Parts: sequence; structure tokens; C-alpha cells
Amino acid sequence: MDRRERHTIRERLDGRAALVTGASSGIGRATARVLASDGADLTLAARREGRLEALASEIEENHDVETLVVPTDVTAEAEVEEAFERTTERFGRLDAVVANAGLGIDLPVEEMSTEVYRRMTAVNVDGMFFTARAAIPHLRETEGTLVFLGSFSGQYPRPHNPIYAATKWWTRGFALSLEASLGAEGVAVTTVNPTEVRTEFGDEEGTALAEEFEPGEVTEPVEVAEAISFAIRQRPPNVVSSIDLYRRDKMGHF
Repeated sequence: MDRRERHTIRERLDGRAALVTGASSGIGRATARVLASDGADLTLAARREGRLEALASEIEENHDVETLVVPTDVTAEAEVEEAFERTTERFGRLDAVVANAGLGIDLPVEEMSTEVYRRMTAVNVDGMFFTARAAIPHLRETEGTLVFLGSFSGQYPRPHNPIYAATKWWTRGFALSLEASLGAEGVAVTTVNPTEVRTEFGDEEGTALAEEFEPGEVTEPVEVAEAISFAIRQRPPNVVSSIDLYRRDKMGHF
């Protein structure tokens, strides 16, 4: 089979291991399911242990892969480090990391408390940094892939929440600079940027997107998960720098 023919077949991830943050719901949960269907062993990291255990049981029942559940708050650097240590102890390698955990609380700047501001930046900025820092040495060994969950809001204005937008602009800038610094070492860095996705996102102090939109109105979690899987399945020397997964009418809102 020549190279052109090989790339017409969906690449499998058998024998590879991935770690997904925010895996207990939404895009993270869908990503875990898709990567498992592609053959990857998985570390499921999030705060809600019960949900992770249920997902792990479902995945192992439906796919011939192994799972590891590690309750993790991405704002706690020691917990993030432990998740990576336990992953390599269990699987002996780490080939892909999906930095998905995120928080969005839609409030105008003048109405946002310092507590909410710090909570959102702790998850969306510090959490991404802690995850990337822990991931890099392992991905360097396997020429693996680090995927950041970005957003439409990281490239265009978000009038009703400038703070959330700022965290996603940070994510995009961080990811692009990491891509430039790590590419020569064989590490791929990708940012996946969706618009609205029907998940529980936004339910902490507002209406969850899954309740705000009907099925078919906006992107589904599995569609974002497929984009993440596509990025991870790229082999050296190639990298998908970013994937913008926008609702087709999104630009009509400007």
C-alpha cells in the first residue's frame, strides 16, 4: 500500500494512549467515545468521579480498550501532574492529550465578581497551562499530539462575555506559539475552534446550550470529537494547526 492509498483509510489508534480533560460531559465525553472507537486506551480526567466511572464502564463494554479514571481539577497543578504520572504508569506511553476542560459564565464585565473572573481564568488559562506543561515531556517521546479546545470566541468578538473571549484568545495564542516551539521536536499542536455546541456548557450561572438549542440547530459534541480525532490521527511530519468548526450561518450574525 503506497502513502496515498494508506491515507484513504481511517487511521486507527490501536496501541496508543490518550488523556482527555473535562471528560465527564459534553465534548470531552464525546471525544473519549470517539477515540475509544478508534482503538485508543484512555485516561478520563475531570472532577465528577461518578460520571467518569460510568463512562469508563460504557467504553470498556463497547470497545476493546483500557480506561483509567483519574478525578482531576485542572486548576490544581498537583492533581494534573498526578493524572499524567498515573497514565504513563498504566499505559507505558502517552500519544495524545486533549485539553478540553473549560468554563463559561456569561456576564458583562461590570457585573462580574472577582471570584467569577478568577474561577473562569483559573480553568481556561491556568488549567490549559498546567495540562500542557505536564503533557509536553510525554508527547515529545512519542511524537504525539496536544489538542486545545478553543472557540469561535477566540477569533471574533463575544460582546456578552469579553472575559471568556479573552481566555480563548489566550488559548489560541498559547497553542500557536507552542506549535512553533515544539514542531521541530515532532510534537503536533492543534486548536479546535467550534461555535455553539449542544452541551451542558453555560449551566453554572445560566441556560445550558443543550437546553437553549434544539437538535440540528447547532453543532453536536460528537462532531467536535470527530474533528479532534482527525487531528490526532495525523502522522509526522504533518500537523493540523487549527480546525474552525463553525455553524454555517454564524458569520451572518456580524
